[in-house]
Amino acid sequence: MAEPSTIARPYAEAAFKLADSQGELAEWSAALANLAAVAADERVHAAIGDPKLSAAKVAGHFISILSGKLSGEAENFVRVLADNRRLELLPEIRAQYAALRNEREGVIEADVFSAFELDGAQLAALVAHLESKTGRKVKTRVQMDKELIGGIKVVLGDKVIDGSVRAQLGALENALKA
Repeated sequence: MAEPSTIARPYAEAAFKLADSQGELAEWSAALANLAAVAADERVHAAIGDPKLSAAKVAGHFISILSGKLSGEAENFVRVLADNRRLELLPEIRAQYAALRNEREGVIEADVFSAFELDGAQLAALVAHLESKTGRKVKTRVQMDKELIGGIKVVLGDKVIDGSVRAQLGALENALKA
């Protein structure tokens, strides 16, 4: 069986092309985020997998849960996903859509792990440094990780910049063993 990411890709690309042609990239991002959140709910997930419920009924539930928050095109998108039994892929579709949007807008996402809370000035300086190094706009997600002991670790795409005390202690340990 194909990977969920492979199955989700054409749906994400179709949503992106439609949103891009209408100049509604942000609106579709919000709609897909809402749809992915609904799909992640345990009760909704059970309904998606219930063979007794028709595709039209499941799509109707999705649309009614997000009443007033979806455009006509987004509602049609839900119906297509329901007809093809692909509603469970909404989180992956949302992620792939976000990647396409980031690529179009020249944005790269960075996960920043810090042993201590970063203040606004520290985060702004870090973002400015990363933007100068990558040549792209950087969107950060900051998470606390006390196991780092001190410093930060940045995951930027497939690149990891580890400036944590824990990493430095590990490097020192390896140097002493050699």
